Amino acid sequence: MDNPVIATAAVPAADSPRPPPGQRWLARLSFVLAGAGVAILVAFAELKSLAMLGVGLAAAVIGLAAAYFFLSRRGMWRWFALGVFVFTPLAVIAVFAFFSLLWVAVAAAAAWLLASATARAALGWGRKERKDWRMPERPAAPPPSHPYMIMNPKSGGGKVGKFDLKRKAEELGAEVFLMSASEPVDVGEVARKAVAQGADLLGVAGGDGTQALVAGIAAQRGIPFMVITAGTRNHFALDLGLDRENPAACLDALSDPVELRIDLGLINRRTFVNNASFGAYAEIVETPSYRDDKLATTLDLLPDLLQGHRGVRLTAQVDGRTISGPQALLVANNPYGTGDIAGLSRRTRLDGGMLGVVGVKVSSARQAVGLLNGTRGPGLAVLTAKEVEITADVLRIPIGIDGEPVLMPAPVTCTICPRALRVWVPRHRPGGSPPSPPVNWARLRGLAAFSGRRHG
Repeated sequence: MDNPVIATAAVPAADSPRPPPGQRWLARLSFVLAGAGVAILVAFAELKSLAMLGVGLAAAVIGLAAAYFFLSRRGMWRWFALGVFVFTPLAVIAVFAFFSLLWVAVAAAAAWLLASATARAALGWGRKERKDWRMPERPAAPPPSHPYMIMNPKSGGGKVGKFDLKRKAEELGAEVFLMSASEPVDVGEVARKAVAQGADLLGVAGGDGTQALVAGIAAQRGIPFMVITAGTRNHFALDLGLDRENPAACLDALSDPVELRIDLGLINRRTFVNNASFGAYAEIVETPSYRDDKLATTLDLLPDLLQGHRGVRLTAQVDGRTISGPQALLVANNPYGTGDIAGLSRRTRLDGGMLGVVGVKVSSARQAVGLLNGTRGPGLAVLTAKEVEITADVLRIPIGIDGEPVLMPAPVTCTICPRALRVWVPRHRPGGSPPSPPVNWARLRGLAAFSGRRHG
């Protein structure tokens, strides 16, 4: 499997802009704290410090291997592995406590955690003032004369009713279509009919899958789109900086809006706002029993999927590079932060014009342990691309598109439509936070050693 190319940040050169004193001292503090963690081990654990590090590392390896066996086996081996996974950290604590070293381990770990925090603060210095991680806002004009909202009363455990969204939207001049709680609704057809009848803004109070379908129609017609955070997880809304605690606050986009121009993912002819998942996840969510018992269905299917006894064999062409036989493949509308392999973290921007691609292949406990190396692990590929083509050894590929199970004929092509969607959001909203930079000790060393002297 292809491995990502990890670029190493350069050490500040003599003619680099002078880092602020606060940034330099934070970098130095991170080295002091890291050294203090080592010093605590050496001073109080003496020769036992190496043994402590060895025990901690061994515990991490054993725990991850046990987790893999729990997921990939059935019967007695599964429950034995679960016991090992639970017992391992307890055994480590007991060993440290027996030798009166527990407080030493806690103090050293606290110092290293603080060192990591100060390192990230130093490397991310000034990001709150920089605009490269913020999506630019545009004036939202003219105001819509016929806003149209599609609301799912079942979504998010009944948030539409709980927050009285229908009445509040109608008071702001919107026409509201309330989806039936008992019969399936073709939301795409509802949206197309609304536009044909004069709707000049489309909004959705529902899950990400419903939002993606309606967003595609809004983009095609060139009209604004609104998101109301009435779903369960609201991943798309999180990346837009919307208020996920109070869905009614999203309706302020009708009275005091700004416009964001964002990308849309396209898989064959279907749009997605978050991601398209192939492999294990798609196989699981396609199973009829998944909706009634998610945990039991997942645990029942994973052994066959991880051992290759079930599921399609995938091959992905990623801008000329090949990912062969991944057990899980995630194609995202813009990359997730920190090389997220499950699509659970944030995307800082949605207008980068690139797909994020993550492929995972783990067929043994050894490869599972190799994932401790992060994005450099041999079973992990983290890439960006403008186009991804996925082929398989079957005629129809199961896919999870923004959480919705879909079957599509092979091959499947994913592309990105740069800034195709006009999203109206409230001018005043929680917003996002600056991306947390990875800890790069080489760059940090350069900041800490930067003298500030000017060179001719």
